[in-house]
Amino acid sequence: MDAQEITLEQDVHKKKLTGTVNSRSSKESHSNGWRLVKLSEVCKNTELVNPFAYPEKPFDYIDVSSVSNDSYCIVETRRILGKNAPSRARKSVQTDDVIFATVRPTLKRVAMIPSELNGQVCSTGFCVLRANFKDLEPQFLYFLLLTEFVNQRVESLQKGATYPAINDSNLFNLLIPLPPISEQDAIARFLQRLQDAIKTRQDELNLERERKSALMDYLFTHGTSGNSVSTKMTRFGSVPVSWKLMPLEQCAFVQTGIAKGRKFTDNHTINLPYLRVANVQDGYLDLTEIKYIKLRESEVERYKLQPDDVVVTEGGDFDKLGRGFLWKGQITDCVHQNHIFAVRVNHKILKPEYFAYLIQSNYGKAYFLSVAHRTTNLASINSTKLKAFPAIVPSLQEQKDIVIILNACDTEVTALEQEVELLAELFRALLEELMTGRLSTLPLIEKGETHE
Repeated sequence: MDAQEITLEQDVHKKKLTGTVNSRSSKESHSNGWRLVKLSEVCKNTELVNPFAYPEKPFDYIDVSSVSNDSYCIVETRRILGKNAPSRARKSVQTDDVIFATVRPTLKRVAMIPSELNGQVCSTGFCVLRANFKDLEPQFLYFLLLTEFVNQRVESLQKGATYPAINDSNLFNLLIPLPPISEQDAIARFLQRLQDAIKTRQDELNLERERKSALMDYLFTHGTSGNSVSTKMTRFGSVPVSWKLMPLEQCAFVQTGIAKGRKFTDNHTINLPYLRVANVQDGYLDLTEIKYIKLRESEVERYKLQPDDVVVTEGGDFDKLGRGFLWKGQITDCVHQNHIFAVRVNHKILKPEYFAYLIQSNYGKAYFLSVAHRTTNLASINSTKLKAFPAIVPSLQEQKDIVIILNACDTEVTALEQEVELLAELFRALLEELMTGRLSTLPLIEKGETHE
């Protein structure tokens, strides 16, 4: 028995000894019912299939990429004829089976099979686990496989540096802590309600993001005066007739950044925090990890970011080209690398917040994609292309009104993002506590709240 299994055994033993028991009752039998078993002892055998035997029969195929490791569910499948089946399409699945990706297993591609996929086929890149129902509740099994203690155990067993994997027997031989069925049911239902709450908030967040995108399209097409406004067509979309069109270099200064890896022979250097491409996202800045760069003291003013700069990335995936947002001076004496531009607008013509939203819009993205240098999967722009950006410029008052509307959307998006993250943190914490018995659901069992 290794260290992790000893820890599990200690947790289960602690569960047996610390149940809140005043008399020998059903409560005592529940608290004393936890045990360690191998997964193979509480799972049934599953079947292999050969879709080639039925060449004209279609089936839904679940491959590893079908499963989201954010929502832990199947997000898409492919409808395939038997004669076109991939060689990995060999495992039959039934309703309530739990599939666990054995390739790159620590990514936690785990999902339960819904009723609409009963009898379909998944990849041999999954281990299919079928609870026996007598000792193991399928949804409890599903949540169990999401735990960090299972993830750590799997990580210790995987082989291969570039393509790490485990085999099915590794998973079936895992020792797991197992409470009685009634407590399994209570734990699973509690965690499911929490998972449902996360999904509800995530759906609301997605809708709010879609609403913001639709509002941006509308505002940069019609302004704040409504559909009655006359519009004119540009190469990148319709805009109000009354709005001015001018190259960005006529209403802003574009500052290029500092290159990494330079060698210095003098002693007049300084280490400063700098903004990297990873810090600049589409519509927000991620400042959780800030790195430092060496530069000459005489260069600090040349490369330093100023409050109200709009930082813009020079390249990336097609959908991330030209991403950026407003710098508000969050970090003192922060510079930026050469893959990020700092756009310093003329405040008499352009509001920085307005320009930050403009480059996020479909109008802005259409321009960047049209002028970008493209490779197979990436695209990039240079400072010349950015300076030529055809800024659409309404009055300063209308720019302000547009910013107020879109700021309200951002406020709602931020609030929902925080709710989702807080619920996700709560889920992760309670998952570990409940699955090892350190936190009891016995009050729910005794109140009869395990069934709705």
